[in-house]
Amino acid sequence: MLLTTFLQVTLNQNPAADAALAGKTQTTLSALELAVKGGWVMIILALLLVIAVYIFFERYMALRNASKEDTNFMNRIKDYIHDGKIEAAASLCQTTDNPISRMIEKGISRLGRPLNDINTAVENIGNLEIAKLEKGLPTLATISGGAPMIGFLGTVIGMIRAFYDMSQAGNNIDVSLLSNGIYTAMVTTVGGLIVGILAYFAYNYLVARVEKVVYKVEARTTEFMDLLNEPVN
Repeated sequence: MLLTTFLQVTLNQNPAADAALAGKTQTTLSALELAVKGGWVMIILALLLVIAVYIFFERYMALRNASKEDTNFMNRIKDYIHDGKIEAAASLCQTTDNPISRMIEKGISRLGRPLNDINTAVENIGNLEIAKLEKGLPTLATISGGAPMIGFLGTVIGMIRAFYDMSQAGNNIDVSLLSNGIYTAMVTTVGGLIVGILAYFAYNYLVARVEKVVYKVEARTTEFMDLLNEPVN
């Protein structure tokens, strides 16, 4: 009997609970609506996100092209130099578009000079090529560190706004009165962290790709200088 009475009470209360739950579901906010509640700080974070995404994909494509290498390139350069076909070797470098070919071309143009001069010229071109590949990475690193700080700035602004509304309300303090300031505080924090985390991972990924290209450049520099140091038969 007690169990039957409990079930009847529970069933009678379900319609009210369902209605309350339905009312809560209707008041959910989309991601865009939440972003709008973050205020003008979210506009800055959105711009930083667009810049970070652009830098990532632009650098990704550049690094992918730079890392492409013909496995027979150095063998052909070696054969041309051994056969005395300097112009053919230079022409091969000009038709091959990557940092290594431009570096080797500079070394070929210095043939006949002391090896130290050739090595210096090759290294200088290599450094310039690496600097080109790293273009945009400092900006990406700045976004990864600056975006969370801007988000926290929005948090402080939102809390100031909430306390200001409290001071103006006097004794008539209501939760809805504080909602705008609290929304600004929380949403900007989340937005800043999201942009910062994405930029941080993108930056470290691109740095790893640059290091792989640097390794290839250094290896081909050593191979080219060893080629010039080989004894002439």
